[in-house]
Amino acid sequence: MAAVASPASSLSPSAATPLLKVDNLVKHFPVRGGILQREVGRVHAVDGVSFDIAAGETLGVVGESGCGKSTTGRCILRLIEPTAGEVWFEGKSVTRSSKEELRALARDMQIIFQDPYASLNPRMTVGAIIGEALIIHKLAPTKEAFEARIVDLLETVGLSADHMKRYPHEFSGGQRQRIGIARALAVSPKLVVCDEAVSALDVSIQAQVINLLEDLQSKFQLTYIFIAHDLSVVEHISDRVAVMYLGRVVEIAPANDLYANPRHPYTEALLSAVPIPDPTVKRQRVRLQGDVPSPLKPPPGCHFHTRCPIAQKGLCDKERPVLKDVGPAHRVACHLRS
Repeated sequence: MAAVASPASSLSPSAATPLLKVDNLVKHFPVRGGILQREVGRVHAVDGVSFDIAAGETLGVVGESGCGKSTTGRCILRLIEPTAGEVWFEGKSVTRSSKEELRALARDMQIIFQDPYASLNPRMTVGAIIGEALIIHKLAPTKEAFEARIVDLLETVGLSADHMKRYPHEFSGGQRQRIGIARALAVSPKLVVCDEAVSALDVSIQAQVINLLEDLQSKFQLTYIFIAHDLSVVEHISDRVAVMYLGRVVEIAPANDLYANPRHPYTEALLSAVPIPDPTVKRQRVRLQGDVPSPLKPPPGCHFHTRCPIAQKGLCDKERPVLKDVGPAHRVACHLRS
């Protein structure tokens, strides 16, 4: 990726009161079947996720498809109602907020969606899409103020004022994602969930959008939850990284530390699969056996024990590991790593 590198921050939740606190977040989706559509099972999409984020920090969340990354982000914003657990934003409970309180919180917490083609209403102009939140939250008292704010947002994300009257189908994928970013910024949020915000874009466009997100973070003191499956992108933009597997966080650490010294066997396997552009560099590939178990019936104990090369029978398949400190701000959920 041809992006301008920025040094990772040492910021951690212990350094200050966290902006966001997630405690044992759970989301199970019921599966119904039969003529009466009775519940026959539950998909364990998120299974006890906990972390803190300090103001101004970027927390990367990585893992295989279906591990619960996006569901976690949407539960935090209550776009999906969590099954259990608590989320606090600036000390206020998000999970217990009423609809009116949640609408007020929505000004401070926004999301950038994955698909720039599906997340914009094709029947609305770009100005109407970006300005919708301004109307809902009554942030533009006059038509002149409304239009001036939209023009300012368009120029902030690298578009021009004349784009305001056009429709989403007239733009490229990268431009549409910039429109999505402008929409998220319209209410001046403090926290932005970037849900696979660059995965649908070409690599060169990814670099432009990542650089834009970093510039916006610096300019507006934003805090990001950056959800992605591309480990190189996450390394570039994140201060800390949380690795998820089958609904659980298995490792969380400062980005530099996690990439240089992964402790969980799953993290080691993920990082060993990242391509290295230098053909002279040799790296041992960790190959996992089998497939990811079904979230309908996750294995007992450590969810990863069915594929783990160091799993111990009688321990890993029976007892659930908890996140424990293995270094400064570095935590891992593994019975055999310390």
